[in-house]
Amino acid sequence: MKKTSGNSTEEFDRLDGLVQDWLPLPDVAEQLGLVVTRVHGLVDDGTLLAVRNPHDNIRRIPAAFLLDGAVLDSLKGTVAVLRDSGFTDAEAIAWLFTEDESLPGRPVDALRDGRKTEIRRRAQALAW
Repeated sequence: MKKTSGNSTEEFDRLDGLVQDWLPLPDVAEQLGLVVTRVHGLVDDGTLLAVRNPHDNIRRIPAAFLLDGAVLDSLKGTVAVLRDSGFTDAEAIAWLFTEDESLPGRPVDALRDGRKTEIRRRAQALAW
């Protein structure tokens, strides 16, 4: 069973400072044209990452994980690499949204720009 972390107020607040734009799962379902239980399935299978906001107890995903009415194409494989490296979902979100001067920018932005090979290579290197 994967760890979902993100339960502490401090941890969520740090993530919120990085991500800033979140969507509750029902809003994700609406944008994707799915029932909300299917979105829960996408979170469970690693297609999306979600954390629970301890301030209101609502699970949310970063809005940047959606692009043009669909889940960001390269996210699932990247999430799998990060989980294989031992990252919790909250840690994976933090890594994806943390500025990296060597990119430059954030890994999530590089994924949105179609640079998944570079990001997955960097994610794999984290396990070493």
